[in-house]
Amino acid sequence: MLVDAWLPRAAAKAPQAIAVNNLSYGQLRLDAQSAARKLSALGVVAGDRVAIVLPAGTDFVVTFHAVLLLGAVAVPLDPRTPPEQLRARIKGTRIAVERPLDGHQDPAALLLQTHDLDRVAVVLFTSGSSSAPTAVELTYGNFWWSAAGSAVSLGLDQRERWLCCLPVSHVGGLSIIVRSAIYGTEAVVHDGFDLDRVNAELESSDGPTLISLVPTTLQRLLDAGLERPACLRWALLGGGPISKDLLTKAAAAKLPVASSYGMTEATSQIVTRGAPLFCTTIALGEDDEILVDGPTVAPAFSPQLKTGDIGSRAEDGSIEIVGRLSETIISGGENVSPEFVEEAISRHPAVADVAIVGRPDEEWGEVVTALVVLGEECDEGDLRSFCSENLAPHERPKNFEFRTSLGRGPTGKLKRSEL
Repeated sequence: MLVDAWLPRAAAKAPQAIAVNNLSYGQLRLDAQSAARKLSALGVVAGDRVAIVLPAGTDFVVTFHAVLLLGAVAVPLDPRTPPEQLRARIKGTRIAVERPLDGHQDPAALLLQTHDLDRVAVVLFTSGSSSAPTAVELTYGNFWWSAAGSAVSLGLDQRERWLCCLPVSHVGGLSIIVRSAIYGTEAVVHDGFDLDRVNAELESSDGPTLISLVPTTLQRLLDAGLERPACLRWALLGGGPISKDLLTKAAAAKLPVASSYGMTEATSQIVTRGAPLFCTTIALGEDDEILVDGPTVAPAFSPQLKTGDIGSRAEDGSIEIVGRLSETIISGGENVSPEFVEEAISRHPAVADVAIVGRPDEEWGEVVTALVVLGEECDEGDLRSFCSENLAPHERPKNFEFRTSLGRGPTGKLKRSEL
């Protein structure tokens, strides 16, 4: 099914309306068209994968839309990713954009006026529960239905200003950019979460109407004294376990919270404000695993996405998340694969054995903790430096504990729950 391309449609409807960071839709279209012609001059054609290794902000948004205008596939990557991981994720892409595009423009570049809802638009990497990062292919249709479902759950105002302070290499942050273009509304895109900057935005008389947060960032805003944000309709809160105490504090501060449960494989939101998106169905499978079906589920995981999360059905029919089948650690809204971190740390010559576990934490939800058995003398500072060179910031252990043994089972498998 073909639909009007989102950016050209929004620009044609309201060229003077603000699209992103004070840039109008008319100007964003011109800048994205120019960037698309520069990509075409570099050999990019429809279907090619283009890695976007730029910090969140206007340049990222321009480049992202340029890729879509060519019918290429955007692969957003965090510039802070350790070099070895970054090279692995760039592999297979036609080109990696690591700075704002400049140079020659191809006047013959074919710029699309439609999107095919069945075509892949974006590839996002998620650590999931395995040691190797998983590349999730999301279609234009996945994003369209997610935007429609979000609008039904949260409402939609044409004067919407959605503040993005989440990584745009993750589905929660990128979805703000995509759905804003679909709606023709404004996105305010920050390069990460800066407490003072976000607080100032929310306290402004013309502040954002929506913001996406994880429990850690919401807690920091409340600790900083945020109360009664003037324009905020909803703070969409997800990315990890949400405590009742945090919701109580938010209610006392008159901060409207829309709790959400979602996954990359389902194009962000699955359940928002206690109910599945209108286009989504959820059920309980074997071992009470939550199963998700609907048009937001990535094709590779359709027709029924196995979430790895355990649920229970309440009297009113709603499903509550009570635990995880997988061993994924969720720290500050970021998924961390224990096996991936273990493999990286085990390459340190002084490490004889290592286990990674998540420990409950009020600020982070869970903290990545390394249990290390040393084979030779080594201090914690050396291990931290090694982790900084080989792991992304959210993957680096916050705590190190040194042990003489990890008590593996007879097959050599870690007894992670006991650890």
